[in-house]
Amino acid sequence: MPKGGPRPGAGRPKQSQAAPAKLILTEAMLVGLSPLEYMLSVMRDPSADAARRDRMAQAAAPYVHARAEAPGKKQQAEELAATAERGTDWERLLAN
Repeated sequence: MPKGGPRPGAGRPKQSQAAPAKLILTEAMLVGLSPLEYMLSVMRDPSADAARRDRMAQAAAPYVHARAEAPGKKQQAEELAATAERGTDWERLLAN
């Protein structure tokens, strides 16, 4: 009985996930739209399947809307350090 190496038929079938993406890009190129324009047109099409419209909205969102920027840990620590002496004995000593 073999102990290692590749097994026949193991792994993901070739081109199993690439086919839908190629179909979508081909359809968009035939119409003459950029991928983003195509996603937005599908999202706005009321006759399209609701699940497909949702997927297109999720895919297009990063290109249309900027991410909300929340302060990171380093920035929060710097802000706390800038005001750390307020209300303590150090405030009087540092003011000089």
